[in-house]
Amino acid sequence: MKILRRICGALALLVVALALLLWLKPPGLLRVGANYSAKIVCSNVFLAGRDPDEVLRLDVQAPGISILKLMRISVDRARGIVRAGFLGFIGDGVAQYRSGRGCTVLPDGKLDASAPSQLGSMSRTGPPVPPTAFSSAPWPDGAAVETTKSIDALIKDPVLAGPGARAIVVVDHGRITGEYYAPGFAPNTPLLGWSMTKTVMAGVIGMLIKDGKLSLAQAGFWPGHDGREKIRLKDLLSMSSGLQWNEAYGAVSDVTGMLYLQPDMAGFARSQPLAHPPGEEWLYSSGTAVILSRIAQEAQASGQLKPQDLATFIQSRLFNPLGITTATIEPDEHGTLVGSSYMYATARDWARYGLFLLQDGVWQGEELLPPGYVTMMATPVEASLGQYGIGQTWLWGSDAVTPGVDPDAAFGIPPDTFWMSGHDGQSVCIIKSRQLVIVRLGLTPYADGYTSQRLVQAVLKATQPANGVESSTTQPPAH
Repeated sequence: MKILRRICGALALLVVALALLLWLKPPGLLRVGANYSAKIVCSNVFLAGRDPDEVLRLDVQAPGISILKLMRISVDRARGIVRAGFLGFIGDGVAQYRSGRGCTVLPDGKLDASAPSQLGSMSRTGPPVPPTAFSSAPWPDGAAVETTKSIDALIKDPVLAGPGARAIVVVDHGRITGEYYAPGFAPNTPLLGWSMTKTVMAGVIGMLIKDGKLSLAQAGFWPGHDGREKIRLKDLLSMSSGLQWNEAYGAVSDVTGMLYLQPDMAGFARSQPLAHPPGEEWLYSSGTAVILSRIAQEAQASGQLKPQDLATFIQSRLFNPLGITTATIEPDEHGTLVGSSYMYATARDWARYGLFLLQDGVWQGEELLPPGYVTMMATPVEASLGQYGIGQTWLWGSDAVTPGVDPDAAFGIPPDTFWMSGHDGQSVCIIKSRQLVIVRLGLTPYADGYTSQRLVQAVLKATQPANGVESSTTQPPAH
């Protein structure tokens, strides 16, 4: 018995020592998991007004990643702070909400003491009330949304909507004809677009080009003479910078390390060495999109006596004209907007941006983007073998099984279609020849095997003109 007690005692000491070691110096994977958990809960609580325990269970833990199942959170509503850790104490995950800016991951744990304190009046028990600013603005033609029963019924089909669908909006010739929300979600619930944010940031770059502050041929964004100084703005937009990058998820890679371990995400992405000459190889990279955010930030502030921050510029010059009232692009700890991944907006506001692109960057008769810019955004990057556009758009709705073969064609999706696509099943499908925008948002891990093409195919059939031919004179309503 003495030997058994000694063995048990030694094992207990070993467990305590291991726990202490993990607490003092958690491995990168646990830190990524903890910061991811804190960030997702923070944004959904303070931007979308959701219950933190529900977000932890459904958004963080439900997809089945083992280390996330053991994450525990604490929420300080008064200070806008969410902490997370493996078993509740390992990993030091922390994210902080700041009014008007959303939530920011704090990899070094440095809280912003100057953050507004208006959250102090929020309830400390139960879910917070969604912010009143997130009311739905009238649809562009000023009329109330009146959907079509047949389209509503179609998009509620669980096979077409897919597992984890949370919101679907169909816009046909400028009007919402179908709308679906899963239980717990509504027209005023902001939802994360993940990489659809990249397409929005490409639009911001286009506005700065129109302002004369940037040009596609512009280079010199890196000092020195190691080859990176030759990277042009067009190379960055088309994911052809030549910079080394690992976009793999599920481990500590370049993308997960940038999003959850780096206070200065753009600085980290900019530090990557060249793997190929600029403009020759296509490589999907969230780091590239964050670099574009930093470039946009610096370009927008240039020449101003009182520089307007990029978020304010985007709100006043892009979102406000489009009637987008719910969008927030969240920043990193350094203050750079995370233009690769972190825009929250309602499904209707994602649809507004899709309609804006459908109309070639024109809204209410005002040309917000340079002429031909949206066409350029949807022009294939040659090195991508047809799947990706020059302006942070996807030209196909899913990964191709055969390189260079468009998988959308099998679903009868017109060749002028392009997509905004994001992690976990986010998509905005834009079909100019049919004047359709189809938004699908949810939490659908890649392993589920879902893509939106069947949904789009069904909507195309349901909205097919009676004679099978779209009138050449049909135009969306004046906005």
